[in-house]
Amino acid sequence: MAVAAKLMRLMYYFCATASSRMSIIIGTYLFKGTMAALIDAIEIKRKSFFEFENTPYLCLEAVVNTPTARGGQTLVRLKMRNLLTNAVFEKSFKANDKFKEPDLQSVPASYLYSDGEGSHFLDQESYETLTLSETMVGDALDFLVEGAIVELRKYNGNPIGLDLPIFVELKIAQTEPGVKGDSSSGSVTKTAKLETGLEIRVPLFIKEGEKVKVSTERREFAGRA
Repeated sequence: MAVAAKLMRLMYYFCATASSRMSIIIGTYLFKGTMAALIDAIEIKRKSFFEFENTPYLCLEAVVNTPTARGGQTLVRLKMRNLLTNAVFEKSFKANDKFKEPDLQSVPASYLYSDGEGSHFLDQESYETLTLSETMVGDALDFLVEGAIVELRKYNGNPIGLDLPIFVELKIAQTEPGVKGDSSSGSVTKTAKLETGLEIRVPLFIKEGEKVKVSTERREFAGRA
């Protein structure tokens, strides 16, 4: 009985020790996993994402100013867009100023409709309906028709905006008829209203009801669909 009791105590000791060590390992792993990666200001480039004052930003332009005088500090001037408000401004930082990487995620979503509450999208992964405010959507509605697929951006799990494709295909809802002799090589343009209501300039040979390719960045005609 005494031997059995000693064996039981030894087994308990080893199990308790192993459990304690495992808890420490798991705790350390989880702690490291939750630590946000830091980015130096000088590492931020155009189209980089970073977090400043608990707000996610997109870098539109980065200029490094190297001092000519001894002892001077290298500064980085960033043109940055607030991803929550779409406000754009410029600000200078020290080269070694550090920023967190924002918790951003993009999911495919289809545009449903817009009403007084905002614009509604269907998350193609969770099939949840997500609503974005007018500020979040910005001028994206100029390029969206029902069923259009876009990338919906989330910050800390909450929807904050959209990433449009570089080009979209939209139908010409209204335009003046072309004149006999117009050809695809002509450089003269006319006004055309798209099915979303956006007006662009198109070549004279483009007809009403025709689908065209439109650049979402330049907001202009980019060719026949």
